Amino acid sequence: MSDPPTRIPVAGERPYDVLVGTDLLPKLPALLGGDVAKVAVLHPRSLRGSAAAVHDCLSARGLTVHSLELPDGEEAKTAAVAASCWSQLGQLGLTRSDAVVGVGGGATTDLAGFVAATWLRGVRLVLLPTTLLGMVDAAVGGKTAVNTAEGKNLVGAFHPPAGVLCDLAALDTLPRSEYVSGLAEVVKAGFIADPGVLDLIEVDLDGAVRPDGPYTRELVERSVRVKAAVVGGDLRETGGAGDSLGREVLNYGHTLGHAIERLEGYRWRHGAAVSVGLVFAAALARLAGRLDTATAERHAELLAALGLPVSYPAGAWRGLVEVMRLDKKARGDRLRFVVLDGLACPGILDAPEPALLSAAYAEVSG
Repeated sequence: MSDPPTRIPVAGERPYDVLVGTDLLPKLPALLGGDVAKVAVLHPRSLRGSAAAVHDCLSARGLTVHSLELPDGEEAKTAAVAASCWSQLGQLGLTRSDAVVGVGGGATTDLAGFVAATWLRGVRLVLLPTTLLGMVDAAVGGKTAVNTAEGKNLVGAFHPPAGVLCDLAALDTLPRSEYVSGLAEVVKAGFIADPGVLDLIEVDLDGAVRPDGPYTRELVERSVRVKAAVVGGDLRETGGAGDSLGREVLNYGHTLGHAIERLEGYRWRHGAAVSVGLVFAAALARLAGRLDTATAERHAELLAALGLPVSYPAGAWRGLVEVMRLDKKARGDRLRFVVLDGLACPGILDAPEPALLSAAYAEVSG
């Protein structure tokens, strides 16, 4: 028998739970609620088998289930794919009392959430992330979005799910590169809020890059708790209470990371781009006199040890700056970066001088 799941509450205007464990599919019908009659299951082509298992589970409970197949990866996160889903939901007659279930990685849960948020101005949503990135980041927090030609996640909505099921068994079939990519978000959680995450990774680097590693479940749970604590108090990224940055802190490493993804046409995995972004943000804070050298260097050392990239071509800087100016955290013509003033002590660097930015980028260019 599997261990009972860990239930991590996410507070806010519409509280919900994130369940972490194995054999979680039987928990899905209860999350949908008793008044749901129809369910649209959105999934990528590569997860037809997983979607079929969801279909069978819900059909056995008397629900009418329809599967909507999506492109794999970031190709799903377009307005055209969302419009296709809306058309299919209309043909299915999905009403406001029905539900959407998203099964897949971060791109799928982002798109499924956006479709659920915008169909009839919001229908019930349950997410079943199947990647490490999806479990510790994309599926938790209620942010939904699609990409545009100008940048990543520029069109979206806040729409908390009714629940999230993180079934760790799904990680067993992930390609190693996909699993390692998700570790960038785990490392981020360690640097901004829970240094114990970094200690667990460093004590067993070989185990950290495997889904069957001894600390996998703890790393997932601790990362989810970090995100739950942040988004529970600041769903819409309006700012935290007191000295807290609120949800903006979760963008650590993402300003440059999103720009890299855009320049690469989303061919780079999200975690790989964020890894470079984390090293850049650490260098920026150190050069600004806000972060000690040891903590800054720990970023590159740990991420490289996990097999994640820590550099990007020198000639790309001008293009990266242009893309970063469209970042959601930018204010007018001022760039804003989440940086560290120490381990687990995040802050904001607003409108840094171009020379400082160039110097920091020189440390990650190669």
